[in-house]
Amino acid sequence: MEILNYAFMQRALLAAVLVGITAPAVGIYLVQRRQALMGDGIGHVAMTGVGLGFLLSWSPVWMATLVSVLGAVLMELIRWYGKTRGDVALAMLFYGGMAGGVMFINLAPGGSNANLTSYLFGSLSTVSESDVTAICLLAAFVVLVTLGLRRQLFAVSQDEEFARVTGLPVRALNLLTAVTAAVTVTVAMRVVGLLLVSALMVVPVAAAQQLTRSFAATFAVSVAIGVAVTLSGTVTSYYQDVPPGATIVLLTIGAFVLMTALAAPLARRRARAASAAGPAADPAECRVPATRGAADDAGV
Repeated sequence: MEILNYAFMQRALLAAVLVGITAPAVGIYLVQRRQALMGDGIGHVAMTGVGLGFLLSWSPVWMATLVSVLGAVLMELIRWYGKTRGDVALAMLFYGGMAGGVMFINLAPGGSNANLTSYLFGSLSTVSESDVTAICLLAAFVVLVTLGLRRQLFAVSQDEEFARVTGLPVRALNLLTAVTAAVTVTVAMRVVGLLLVSALMVVPVAAAQQLTRSFAATFAVSVAIGVAVTLSGTVTSYYQDVPPGATIVLLTIGAFVLMTALAAPLARRRARAASAAGPAADPAECRVPATRGAADDAGV
């Protein structure tokens, strides 16, 4: 393929695959926790890290990772202790992150708001070898956490009180989820941009939920959708000369619409099958309750 003859496109495709895997892998826990917009908030905070990277002549990806992790931890602390004014504190954190990014990048030698564009909306053609190295390392961390601790993270995402009673370190796992989300934002910012990354974390999961009935199936389908749309969007942006981030997000929304359209006839088929099997089944109140954990029931 012609597209593979160029080194910058090889790097772009590799970055796209890694983002397609990591964003839904973290997003499924955020959706379960009803924190679908957390990625958007972290993206605002990451702008300060990008600006500091330019100001200090350090890697914007690594600096954005550091600042995003600190911001994510602060967001969790606000969620725990914020009480009635927690939403105001979060708003100041998000808008302060945006303002800090703009300020720092303009203070940097030769810096201007134009330098932020590739980080705000993604720019696959400018992904460097050092960016790919950082993305690979950060993506490996995300995959290890989301797969290695999937049972614990699922339990906490479903019911924090139950998880606490069973002896799980709920606060530590919540912090780990927030940190993993922050890392994912910085992994994805070179592909879809800081302002659009939340869509890639949430929409593939929402699309998968239209057809799947277990956590494991939702996880697998959402990652498959993520990889498909990031690769398709990258290739489309190369041949059609369109913005990669916007293309990927629009394809993701298209996948959601398609899954929703397929879900309606599937739901009717399941309903007919259930009604046909209804007389032979025990009444709900007579069924023996499951003895396995919630994670096993969900197919985790």
